[in-house]
Amino acid sequence: MTLTKTAGLGVLPNAPPNVLAVTNRKGGTGKTTTAVNLAAAFAAAGQRTLLIDLDTQGHCAFGLGLRPTPGQLSAHHLFADAPPTLAELCCATAWAGLDLVPASTDCRHGRISDDDRILARALAEPAIAERYDQILIDSPPSLDHLLFNALSAAHWAIVPFVPHPLAGEGVKQLARVFFQAAMGGNTRLRLLGVLPVMLDTRIGQHRAIRAQVAEQFGEQRVLGGIRNDIKLAEAFAAGQPVRVYAPRSRGQHDYQEAFETIETCLRTHGRDHNAPL
Repeated sequence: MTLTKTAGLGVLPNAPPNVLAVTNRKGGTGKTTTAVNLAAAFAAAGQRTLLIDLDTQGHCAFGLGLRPTPGQLSAHHLFADAPPTLAELCCATAWAGLDLVPASTDCRHGRISDDDRILARALAEPAIAERYDQILIDSPPSLDHLLFNALSAAHWAIVPFVPHPLAGEGVKQLARVFFQAAMGGNTRLRLLGVLPVMLDTRIGQHRAIRAQVAEQFGEQRVLGGIRNDIKLAEAFAAGQPVRVYAPRSRGQHDYQEAFETIETCLRTHGRDHNAPL
C-alpha cells in the first residue's frame, strides 16, 4: 500500500535535507503520534522522508506497522563503540517514500556516550543527503545525551504539548535545553512551532493554556491544534498513518493542516536555518 501523493511543494536540487526534531521534555504529549503522522504527510507530498526513533520505547515502528526483531540494528547502535553507518540502519516501510530507523527498547540511557554530535555526524553522510529530502527525529523525553544528540543534529524543533497547566513550564524547560544545544555548537537550531494535541476548545482550561503558550511564543508559532480523536489511537494500533487508516477523520484533517503550516514555513525560509522566524 502507498500513501496518496498530494501536490509536492518541492525541495531545492542537491540541497541537504531539513532535519526536524519532534521533542518535549514531558512524556505523554503525543510526540510519537505527531512524528509518525508528519513523516507520513511529508512522504505523501512526494518528499523522500526518513524518521529516526531515538525514544527507547520504540513506538514509531509500531505506528508504521513494523515489529522489531531480536538483534535488529537500531538508531541506538549509532552510539556503540563500532557503529554502523546511518544508511545501514534505514528500513523501508510499507509507505512509499518513507523510511524508518527504529529504536532499541533495550538501550540503557546511562550507557550512552557523552558525545552530543554523534547523530549530527551520521546525518552528514553523503548517502543520507542523496537519499532524503526531509528527516524527522522522535526524541526521547529524558534530559540526557540522546536528547542533546537530537537537538544538536536538528535545524528545527516542533514541540507537541497537551493543554495542561504544566504545559507552559515544560516548554520553558525545553527552551533552556535549546540554549544549551546552541552553546554546544548547533547555532542553527530554531523553534519552528508548538503544537497543541488532545485539544478540546470546548474546555475553558484548554483555551486558556493555548492562549498562554501563544502569548509566550507568538501566535505564529502555534501550529493549529490536534483535536481528540479515537481514530488516531486506532490508526496506531493498526500500524498505519491516520491519513491511510481514516483519511476523513478530524485527526487526519488536523495533522494535514499542521503539516501545511510547517511546509509553508520551511519553503519560506528554505535552507537558511539562520534566518529568524
